Amino acid sequence: MSVPIGSTLGILGDNLRKRGSALPLSRRVATAWAKGLDLPRGGETVLYTGQMWQMVPAINAMSRQLGKYEGRGTRLFGFARSMNKVVNLTPFLARTTPSERTAYNERLRNIVRLLRAAGVEFGYLYEKDLYPGTLAYDEGLTQGFVAHARRVARTLRESGAKRLITVDPHTTNILRSVYPKVVDGFDLSVRSYLEVLADRTLTATEPLHESVTMHDSCVYARYEGVVEQPRLLLARGGVDIVEPELSGSMTFCCGGPLETLFPGKSTEIARKRVEQLSACRPNLVTACPLCLANLQRVAPTGVEVRDISDYLVRAYCPVVTPA
Repeated sequence: MSVPIGSTLGILGDNLRKRGSALPLSRRVATAWAKGLDLPRGGETVLYTGQMWQMVPAINAMSRQLGKYEGRGTRLFGFARSMNKVVNLTPFLARTTPSERTAYNERLRNIVRLLRAAGVEFGYLYEKDLYPGTLAYDEGLTQGFVAHARRVARTLRESGAKRLITVDPHTTNILRSVYPKVVDGFDLSVRSYLEVLADRTLTATEPLHESVTMHDSCVYARYEGVVEQPRLLLARGGVDIVEPELSGSMTFCCGGPLETLFPGKSTEIARKRVEQLSACRPNLVTACPLCLANLQRVAPTGVEVRDISDYLVRAYCPVVTPA
């Protein structure tokens, strides 16, 4: 069963057209992760978040709310869409807590530390680091997505950026493989931070000597060819990788992005994937914020799901305790 699809997609599409994002975040929330990092503003090489890590807590919250109305609530959702055209309902439909936001923001801070350890010079666009339309594209809101993509591309050109370092598979895919098809002349270099790090000679200062089961993001593995890079970085960091039967380009879905329209089915798929992975090792690692959220949501006691940056930053950027 699903939530009322027409009204839900309508809310997401209206948000994209009117507010620049399927789930609009305030400028403060979108950029809070960078506080205290002293990242240069702009430049030819920029770390581009696309607001994906920042948005996942809102996606989680919205999924929980929508799950209560799966299979019913058509009239209520129609009213909500009408209201949303006038007043942004995201703060009410997707209410998050500071602790949730901090947990996801910390992964972005991990990435900054790793890139700096690798000697990569880059800036950040702050309020011009715009949502690229990922969820809208995934949900088939093509017309609104194309117009939005052109606005984002124009902002990027005006910023002077030439090279984008992305932080998740969905933003990598949308900018590297989709934008060139819908935006004339879009030729910016787009690389995942994992690809950038894998090309550098990083030496683990504190090898971890741990064992994990690797979950491949469908988008990284099937669409962008990012399979060996995360494994190489983990291995260099002293992590032994156990491969489930379904891995690499044959990976199994985490349940996303179904969580927006089919919360129950998303949970069912995620639970099956956790069973497959934990049968190998109870420590699971992924490189996608949506995968992380979906797998963590259903992981039973004794099974730990972490982002790859949690391991890499411990291996390559240990915290130095003052004497």
